[in-house]
Amino acid sequence: MYSKENKERMQKWSIQSSDEFGFHEVITPTNSDCVAAQMFRLNMKSGDTYKLESGKLELHPVLIKGKAEINEHSVLNHKMDPFDSFYIPANNSVKITAVEDCIFYIAGAKCDGLGKPSFRKFEITLPIGDIHQIHGEGVGQREVMFTLAPQDDASKLICGITWGGEGAWTSWPPHQHEKDLEEIYCYFDMELPKFGFHISYLKSGEVEDIVTHTVKSGTMVQAPCGYHPTVASPGTRNTYLWVLAAFTPESRSYDLAILDPVYSKK
Repeated sequence: MYSKENKERMQKWSIQSSDEFGFHEVITPTNSDCVAAQMFRLNMKSGDTYKLESGKLELHPVLIKGKAEINEHSVLNHKMDPFDSFYIPANNSVKITAVEDCIFYIAGAKCDGLGKPSFRKFEITLPIGDIHQIHGEGVGQREVMFTLAPQDDASKLICGITWGGEGAWTSWPPHQHEKDLEEIYCYFDMELPKFGFHISYLKSGEVEDIVTHTVKSGTMVQAPCGYHPTVASPGTRNTYLWVLAAFTPESRSYDLAILDPVYSKK
């Protein structure tokens, strides 16, 4: 059933993150419909340093572009290449040094006293398994690499990178997990004229209320509720960091998605 209020609400879910150098709050409980999932972006010039402090949050930075080093932490002391990532729980800090101009997408969630600092090196050659996975089939097949996996020691976050097929769908059939988790999709490597669509709708089969968000590099779209498939334009692969934030540590699971029965039937 068509609802003007629903469409107006969902239209606000897409935000274009800033390309300006510095640290940017993109999606937080103060400016969005998400109450659990938070998203930040850090853009650094080569040679710059930044002290990242988690405060009451757990943070999961993923290096999207460039090279960097992290140190001044009791556990974390690493050189970083694109798609390398690390995790810090609450009350932690780490020094980041940009070796090249670089972009970090940083997921956040309120920390419940759980989680241990960790680092993950991106290895696309990993065999298919716990970290490197293939999801879907046909025009909905996509490749997934976890950056913060369910088995990793964290409080509420699970994160990963998805590469869709050229001109193909991802997250199909459409799914939702609004009872247990919120999600944010953070797009990259989709410089104009490449673009894709991120689709939001609230109830099973109610496509009259669909809102279509045009996405490109830097676009971040929240999914606090409802279904959210995506599709790429011809010649484009939808590429994004996805961030799942559970409402409680007990619901921190990757297996809670509910498929829209209208589209999941064989």
